[in-house]
Amino acid sequence: MILWRGDNPLVLASQSRARQMLLTNAGLLFEAQPADIDERGVVAAAKLTDPAAIAKHLSREKALHVSKGRADHYVIGADQTLALGTRQFNKPAGRAQAASQLKSLAGNTHELHSAVSVALDGQVLFDHVAVARMTMRPMDDTAIAAYLDAAGERVTTSVGAYQLEGLGVHLFERIDGDHFTILGLPLPPLLDFLRGRGLLAF
Repeated sequence: MILWRGDNPLVLASQSRARQMLLTNAGLLFEAQPADIDERGVVAAAKLTDPAAIAKHLSREKALHVSKGRADHYVIGADQTLALGTRQFNKPAGRAQAASQLKSLAGNTHELHSAVSVALDGQVLFDHVAVARMTMRPMDDTAIAAYLDAAGERVTTSVGAYQLEGLGVHLFERIDGDHFTILGLPLPPLLDFLRGRGLLAF
């Protein structure tokens, strides 16, 4: 059932399947149009080091970038950062880097900072950052290799080399945070904003 009541569909400035699934399951009508920005260049130019600030800045920049070409459309930007103490992680470039990331994360608690922003006609109207704390179970090289064999190439599509909605759930012994934050889109605050604008059926 479609609950969206806006004159035009939402635009999701992301190609993330997880984010698209969340919006679809929530009954929102949207189009996906990934933001073509140099994320590392944007962060470097802003001179940001705090993972929450980086996620928020990138979510805003993505929403604004797409919004400039989509008049009268609400555009959702989203971003997620992973930090283990002061060390920040990016999507692994291949299996070797995925194994290295998992070796660092195993037996430790890291943080996922997930940000969402909404822009309309080149202006950000809303943003929110949520955090989840993820404790990965201890794993030796053999266990990591077995996981990588089972998960395949998909490990390179997510920071930290795991997708909690799939086989990545086997890597964890404790999770503190909501499902939406972990999947990269803090959905309840986003829906609350849209509801406040009269854009949802209830």
